[in-house]
Amino acid sequence: MSAAPNRRMVAVVLLIPVVAILALWAFAWPAARIAPHGLPVGVAGSAPAADRLQQQFEQREGAFEVHRYASAADARRAIEDRSVYGAVAVTPQGPQLLTASAASPVVAQLLRQTVTAQAPEGTQVRVADVVAAPAGDPRGSALGASFLPLAIAGVLSGSAVTMLRLRGRRAALALIGAATLVGIGAAALTDNWLGVITGDWCAEAGTLGLTVLAIGGTVAGLAAVIGPPGAGLGALLMVLLGNPFSGVTSAPELLPRPIGTIGQLMPPGAGGSLLRSVAFFDGSGAGGALLTLTLWAALGLTAVLIGGRHRAQHPAAPAPGLPEPALAG
Repeated sequence: MSAAPNRRMVAVVLLIPVVAILALWAFAWPAARIAPHGLPVGVAGSAPAADRLQQQFEQREGAFEVHRYASAADARRAIEDRSVYGAVAVTPQGPQLLTASAASPVVAQLLRQTVTAQAPEGTQVRVADVVAAPAGDPRGSALGASFLPLAIAGVLSGSAVTMLRLRGRRAALALIGAATLVGIGAAALTDNWLGVITGDWCAEAGTLGLTVLAIGGTVAGLAAVIGPPGAGLGALLMVLLGNPFSGVTSAPELLPRPIGTIGQLMPPGAGGSLLRSVAFFDGSGAGGALLTLTLWAALGLTAVLIGGRHRAQHPAAPAPGLPEPALAG
């Protein structure tokens, strides 16, 4: 038995368990450690009642990042601007909890439980959902589930460009075309049919398409720069790390540190944040996520173009022992 097949067999035996354990760690560990880590919340009203509310949040060291507002109206505007996930307002009728289930149903439920537990016995906490999740997806389950297929679509587009040996401009146009059609189809499915998202249709389609382009461009770009193994590296990066670190099913601030921060710097996490902004908050808080996606897409496409140009200028040498092709004329 030759040495090369033996080495490949050993590689398969060792590589598959490593990938499986990595995937289990990446998906299971953040989910098992869901808890607030610097979660932005607001406290509205005048002292001393508002001071007591703030102290109650700060008792859980590092869990909440408290912002103070003069009135409940100011707190509502902060929620609509995506500055905070929710707020507790001191009113003559007692404490009022303002939430935004569209930003994260998990966080809205967490705040409800936290504020209710902290309220004096017998106190009724009134709850107002300032930006409610759509009726078609009140728990955010469908929205969270939609990003793994988008990541897979991006990986497939980048891998297809690599396997079909598309280079340079053809590869870039193929990636852009595929991402555009995925964005249109995904928006039609999630908005028009399922009612999972309810914002500006063109902005939603653009966000979904840009997410796929950022992922596909990265996969194809790595393959263009370092060869076919780059496609596998890109797939592992986006599916096994980017997707579970995205916080789409909960919130980035509920993931262990620094997982939530890392996830927002990757296309799946940035795409999830951008989609929530354009779908439910009229684009508020979209700047950072849009910049992140644009940079990934631009860097990926640049690598594809440069890699294609380099291969065109330096064609592969013929295999040893094979004659050079005859020149015509």
